[in-house]
Amino acid sequence: QVQLVESGGGLVQAGGSLRLSCAASGSIRSINVMGWYRQAPGKQRDLVAIITSGDSANVADSVKGRFTISRDNAKNTVFLQMDNLKPEDTAIYYCKFSTWFNRDYWGQGTQVTVSS
Repeated sequence: QVQLVESGGGLVQAGGSLRLSCAASGSIRSINVMGWYRQAPGKQRDLVAIITSGDSANVADSVKGRFTISRDNAKNTVFLQMDNLKPEDTAIYYCKFSTWFNRDYWGQGTQVTVSS
């Protein structure tokens, strides 16, 4: 059974950096889009950044200029480099892989906490 395993979350002071990673534990065929989402307490899950198989990337306006998404196709891994973190970035971060066959896989989530 395929699982997405996230790592890299933690506690950091405002202005600091974290790098999240998400790797598939099994074989996933034909991954198209890889993405990161986040959910703060009491709020809906929102898109943070996505990257296509052609390396076209988009990030949410709230993190533009601070977060960078990248991927390693050979290792079925996606990364999220988060710089100049702010307290409002505090949330559980989830990765998601979408295949060309319209199947989605989600990670279990990793907590990111930014203190002021």
